[in-house]
Amino acid sequence: MDEGYASLPTSHLLGSVPAVLTPDERKPGAPAEVGNAAATSRLQQFPPAPGAGGGGYQPPGPPPLDGDVETQTSWKGYFNVASYAPYFNVDTDVVVDRLVSSVYPMEGFVRKIDANPDMYGPLWITTTLIFMLAAFGNFATYLMQRKTDLNIWNFDVGYFNWAASVMYGYAIVVPAAFFFLFQYFGSRPSLVRFWCMWGYSLFIFIPASILLLIPVEFLRWLIIAGTGGASSWFIALNLKECTEGADLMPLIASASVLQFALALFIKVYFFA
Repeated sequence: MDEGYASLPTSHLLGSVPAVLTPDERKPGAPAEVGNAAATSRLQQFPPAPGAGGGGYQPPGPPPLDGDVETQTSWKGYFNVASYAPYFNVDTDVVVDRLVSSVYPMEGFVRKIDANPDMYGPLWITTTLIFMLAAFGNFATYLMQRKTDLNIWNFDVGYFNWAASVMYGYAIVVPAAFFFLFQYFGSRPSLVRFWCMWGYSLFIFIPASILLLIPVEFLRWLIIAGTGGASSWFIALNLKECTEGADLMPLIASASVLQFALALFIKVYFFA
């Protein structure tokens, strides 16, 4: 019996056992550095572009192992929260540095967000500004009316509704509108970079809303004029750098005027 088994060819015995591949053998042959570079470049697009191999929408990051994750269809990827997680994966030091650059725009803000634009900073800047405008707008009204008659003052909840509608709408719709306009006129901007830039441009209004509590109307107008001018200058400089080589000054000027108009709206409605 033993001699009969020994006479069988070795390949025949191995043929009945399925081959087992280790995870290392199943990985694609491209170097890890190439995959990481491709993932970083996809962060500049919104929504992130599909992988080089096609097959539908793929979130930013290194490609999964074959068979581990089912390929997502294009429409499912847009509604997958995990697909947008890389835009919120940012260190505190990076956010602080970008906040400083938004107040002092001479340092080249666009170059700082070129490789890894984030949505974390813009989201919290806009949300914080909404609550500060609603609260400080009511408090500023109280400070102005306490000298006359406090009986006619009451907390206006409508400030919060207006602040949320205007700030969220401005931070989302305005960058998207200029993105399509710039594309129409031949430029190739990045939508996620526009959202990032416009979101950080609102940061200067947070300290300004504190200063606007000063119950002196002349100082309030000086503060809002300086704030609106600085924020408009920030938008103009970075848009010009984004569209280098294209003559789109009318669009850049329009964006700056719109930013200054936002500052005037904050003064007239919340700190009148």
